[in-house]
Amino acid sequence: MQSASQLHLHFFGQHWLIQQKWRRMYAGECQGPGARTDFEMVHLRKVPSQYNHLSGLLDIFKSKIGCILSPLPPVNIAIRFTYILQDWQQYSWPQQPPDFDTILGGEVGGVEFGKLPFGACEEPISELHLATTWPHLTEGIVVDNDVYSDLDPLQAPHWSVRVRTAENPQCLLGDFLTEFFKLCCRKESTEEILGRGLAEEEGKENSDISSALSKLTEPTATVPISKLSVSNMVHSARKHIQRHRQIDRESPLNTDILNSVLLYLFPDAAVEKSSENSRNKTAQSNACGKAEQNQNSDHNLFLQLKSAPCDSLTYRLALCVCLVNYNHGGLRAVAHLWQEFVLELRYRWENNYLIYGLAGGPPDLRCCLLHQKLQMLNCCIERKRARDEARKVLEGSNERECRVFGGCQNTRPVPESLTATITASTSTREVSPGKSWDSWSDSEDEFFECLSDQGEIEAPQTEGEKDDSKSKAEGRLHPYNDMTLLNSNEPLYVPVTQEPAPMTEDLLEEQSEVLAKLGTSAEGTHLRARMQSACLLSDMESFKAANPGCVLEDFVRWYSPRDYVEENVVDERGNTVVKGDLSARMKIPGNMWGEAWETARVIPARRQRRLFDDTKEAEKVLHYLAVQKPADVTRHLLPCILHAAILKLKEEESVEDIPSVKKNIQQATCQASKLLQPPNHDYKKLEDFINQLMAMETVITQVRSLKSKFAICEGEKREDTEELEQFVSTLLEEPEAVVIGAGQGPAGSIIHGLFVNAQRAALLAPLEEDLGRDRKLTGGSNKVPDFPSPAGREIVLRTCVPRPAPYSKALPQRLFCVLMREEFRLAGAFSSDTSFF
Repeated sequence: MQSASQLHLHFFGQHWLIQQKWRRMYAGECQGPGARTDFEMVHLRKVPSQYNHLSGLLDIFKSKIGCILSPLPPVNIAIRFTYILQDWQQYSWPQQPPDFDTILGGEVGGVEFGKLPFGACEEPISELHLATTWPHLTEGIVVDNDVYSDLDPLQAPHWSVRVRTAENPQCLLGDFLTEFFKLCCRKESTEEILGRGLAEEEGKENSDISSALSKLTEPTATVPISKLSVSNMVHSARKHIQRHRQIDRESPLNTDILNSVLLYLFPDAAVEKSSENSRNKTAQSNACGKAEQNQNSDHNLFLQLKSAPCDSLTYRLALCVCLVNYNHGGLRAVAHLWQEFVLELRYRWENNYLIYGLAGGPPDLRCCLLHQKLQMLNCCIERKRARDEARKVLEGSNERECRVFGGCQNTRPVPESLTATITASTSTREVSPGKSWDSWSDSEDEFFECLSDQGEIEAPQTEGEKDDSKSKAEGRLHPYNDMTLLNSNEPLYVPVTQEPAPMTEDLLEEQSEVLAKLGTSAEGTHLRARMQSACLLSDMESFKAANPGCVLEDFVRWYSPRDYVEENVVDERGNTVVKGDLSARMKIPGNMWGEAWETARVIPARRQRRLFDDTKEAEKVLHYLAVQKPADVTRHLLPCILHAAILKLKEEESVEDIPSVKKNIQQATCQASKLLQPPNHDYKKLEDFINQLMAMETVITQVRSLKSKFAICEGEKREDTEELEQFVSTLLEEPEAVVIGAGQGPAGSIIHGLFVNAQRAALLAPLEEDLGRDRKLTGGSNKVPDFPSPAGREIVLRTCVPRPAPYSKALPQRLFCVLMREEFRLAGAFSSDTSFF
């Protein structure tokens, strides 16, 4: 069916806008060879009672064409009635907003707390428009007057439906993301947000690293892990803050909620086990989480987005910050949570408790910077624990020997598993960039403990062989590929070496800038080489300690075999022998390796200065975290929250199976991987990206709403389920969806039921005058009609008659009628013969 404006634009050769513009009234004519068509319109506010039906409109049409032929040629009629359903009644939107207070008030599980909410809080489909059409009727077949009407919607041969969606429905995921993103643009510091009274104690303790280092020298009582809980797994500064808090000022974050959040972030704090069991469980949970991550089909998504693994502390922190910001106090609550989070990390560092939910090893540079910082802190805790445990074992060993021999011996071997936590064996490897020689720690723990080497292999002595050299060998792991030293027949041993210092991406960038500023001069190049050779120097010293009498060639054969070139030569006796020598780059005058070898002392790894000062690095991380503003925190966590949002959309889409949304999610993932790459984020594009995610959530909720209306239940298959699913999909993708089978088909029957239920709910006790047209449509019955009065009626009348004289050529005549509650519009095209008139 064409609207009035479409009709005129299709027919007009020349037309003019008349009356007021809002009335959309046109008049004009079209001249052609032997014919002229006049275009006329009528527009009224109210529908005249005598023309409120087909019979009256036929009278207007016939009088206008003024044909005197008898009988009059038949008039072709097309009718379309539109019914609007607004009251969904018991089919209302089924989803209710989650009750966060209930979730946080009781036991909090990872499932409830670790997921973003999803779905609309209101009905996303506001109206359903049903168009019932009779496309081909002729006068006399159908009756429609002020007394009776044959136009029953259920008998219409053609049904079509369109839906009107709610404008910007409130969707939970979209609201959470929007409010979280707003925090990224805030400027306030934690002190400004919480007030000086709340932040002054933490500010004093974290003002610089030196104060934190001095604090470590104070004696502290060891707290057994069996007594740990969420309430006491925080730093003593919390008590100081509470004492300085004003009486009339409430805590930004409710204590119960805060404890629930901390318990979710650090679930190991609630486990009442022995110290050893608890530590083992933390390590097992980290390893288990990594295994589950590898099994997850979406586990690589965090690499694309530079986020963090789904089972990590950083990912869970992002979810908690998002929840707290939206539902429990906004910016002030986020600042409070972050403050408590940093206090918890400091407590764990000072008491040697590993941070739950972080994979072991050095920082993963593929993840976001905050995740790297937390991993760095965990590395520091691991190193500190290993050193403390080694000291305890040594002290225990010395005490036993003092009791047995009456004196203390420092050379008793310690268990192999213990020393393995301090050092790691290294097979064939290239030079790894280390820290500057001047950057080593000046603290009292800058050297490893003077322990005997783990697993040192004592080669059997032959008769007459002096064991002076063997007594000097220290820090051996195992022989290396049956090789012997070049200057003797002694086996070449792999030494115990220090692990290279782990680094986060910002430290690497800082180091690169420092090295770049040294320039290309000879002095700058030499200094750069020294700064990068700290790890090499340490390994050389360990190698010398493990292989007395070795030379640089021996070290190169183990450390960088490709720099030791072997070839077959013929000796003086004519025998073919293998001869080796250093590569060309190793023979360059002033070579860094040669200089380092000359300056390297014979010192095993356990007595060397530490390459990685865990105390200093841990305090740097804690200071970095403490000075972060809430806006900085949310910017760090933004990749994680968008990562979680995409996973949530994937999960919800997989339930509904919407091809268009699935394609959009794939495109959004590729877009996000570009937007979230550091260093600078384009916040305008990120805002547009979040709007895209919100649009996808809205589509999913719309599909879910329509499926609930059309009784498409998950896991329940009926004969017509596939047809209904296709209908729902078409309903959202196309402007108008055809109802197969009209009122008798599966979808038509459900639509009929929706209207019936809405009518019964709205007209349980209708007034007599309100029945008016409804009673007429049902033949005067007092029962509630199945359908309301049509919101709009469109009727097209067509015929061909000779005008203006009976002998004129028969030309097409047309009248388009629109009857609405507050509008009556007629648009006619009447043709006349200009040759025979």
